[in-house]
Amino acid sequence: MAEVDQNETEQNEKRIEETRQRFNNELLQESSDKYDSRDVDRLQKDDTLVDWYLSWRQYVVDDALKMIDESFQWRKEYSVNDLSEASIPKWMFETGAVYLHGYDKEGNKLFWFRVKLHIKDAKTVMDKKKYIAFWLEHYAKREPGMPLTIVFDMTESGLSNIDMDFVRYIINCFKIYYPKFLSKMIIVDMPWIMNAAWRIVKTWLGPDAISKLKFASKTEVHSFIDPEYLPPHMGGTDSFKYSYPPLPDDDFQTPICENGPIVSEDETESKDGESEVKDALESSFNSEVAVKPKKVNFLEDSIRSEDSDKVDLASRTKGARKPLTTFKGPLLDVSPAEELSFGFKETEKKCLIILDNVTKNQVAFKVRTTAPEKYRVKPSSSCCEPGASVDIVVSLHGGFQASLQDRFLVMAAEMDTTASQELAQFWKEVPKTKIMEHRLRCHVLESVKPNLSLLGLGDSHVDAATNGNQDLDTMLMRLMACNARMERKLDMCMWVQKVLVGLVMVLMAFNLLGVYFLTTGQRPS
Repeated sequence: MAEVDQNETEQNEKRIEETRQRFNNELLQESSDKYDSRDVDRLQKDDTLVDWYLSWRQYVVDDALKMIDESFQWRKEYSVNDLSEASIPKWMFETGAVYLHGYDKEGNKLFWFRVKLHIKDAKTVMDKKKYIAFWLEHYAKREPGMPLTIVFDMTESGLSNIDMDFVRYIINCFKIYYPKFLSKMIIVDMPWIMNAAWRIVKTWLGPDAISKLKFASKTEVHSFIDPEYLPPHMGGTDSFKYSYPPLPDDDFQTPICENGPIVSEDETESKDGESEVKDALESSFNSEVAVKPKKVNFLEDSIRSEDSDKVDLASRTKGARKPLTTFKGPLLDVSPAEELSFGFKETEKKCLIILDNVTKNQVAFKVRTTAPEKYRVKPSSSCCEPGASVDIVVSLHGGFQASLQDRFLVMAAEMDTTASQELAQFWKEVPKTKIMEHRLRCHVLESVKPNLSLLGLGDSHVDAATNGNQDLDTMLMRLMACNARMERKLDMCMWVQKVLVGLVMVLMAFNLLGVYFLTTGQRPS
């Protein structure tokens, strides 16, 4: 098995190198002004980018090169590398027709299109296309390699809201320009009158993308997205209301420390803000369970205090899941590279993030999350000396479980060692361009007990299943039988649905015939 994996890896590396060589010899030689030099440079250095194009074209180099050519020409035509909020008309952001917010049940970010807010207009079509490109590039830079789930919210929309050229452009963005980004495309509450239009759309998608197309009613969409990320008109509980400015971000908030919420600079806009931060830091300093906030040039007073910190660190990290992978960053190496793994057992509710300072200066860092009510982070904000490392413990509060939708953001910025300032003030003044950001998603470990309990099998069966292979086999057989019954019920529901759709179509046909005879005055023969 290992030999097969190694051979496959070697084959991929050869295809990547072949793609680069043919790109240089066949496409790049045609004209030096054909592409943006920044895109060419990235193709030469980023193996992942080349592999995206290859995998999306089943590793056929000719097809991948064609896709790269189209994609790079489009990126230059629309100046994608230079797109910013200033280059897009402000009214487009204000409408709220397009935005990123929330996650589906698989943990993929949701890209919302509110169709009723789109009106076909030839004068603004180019700006609208740049607007879509801005959002996709914005997400690609923040979440490289992470797929998106598109949600077309067609509530209260009609034919005047459908622009087939614009829809085709959106599809091409995922089909050609941003390969591997599309997780699925959910069409919610589509009016029956638009069926013909979407039959045309299907011909543009291709077999891979068609498998990702999902049509859902307001009730069926709950099978893809939890109510917490669905608006009320879809039966959800999400109170999110789009507003601009600022742009809706990734919903990262300051995590909760053991002694309560950490006061961050984002929450201290008033005149008393700085004093509030200072009080919060002082109270954390005096607390036995809190972590000491560090300042620039902060030094330990004695060897004794260093020893006490080591003891405290050892007790704090005891039982935490150790990271196995590392992300190499310009300021900090972050371990793990992609995922924090949590489970249902008590021993699976604590993870470790290790930050290693790879610079010659002090680096400030802070950790934020999309679910601050769930997690305790120690320390959530501090600084790391040159060449040193910091262990950050992330643990679940009692009664909470990790979710695939939960995310963590590690932010870091290099500090001037000649100055002395509070961390809160430093984060207010540091330019965004100098901040390193790294995102971590949550991975939920499988657990037999919770899943079986959800099926109503009872704790006694769960306990029996863990006692031996024989009982486990029995449980698996019961699950398979339950699954078979559910499949039969689903087949019956699908059959009934088809019959009902047929009846509706027949009634609509009779209705249209009746309208025709009434308007023409003819009698049916």
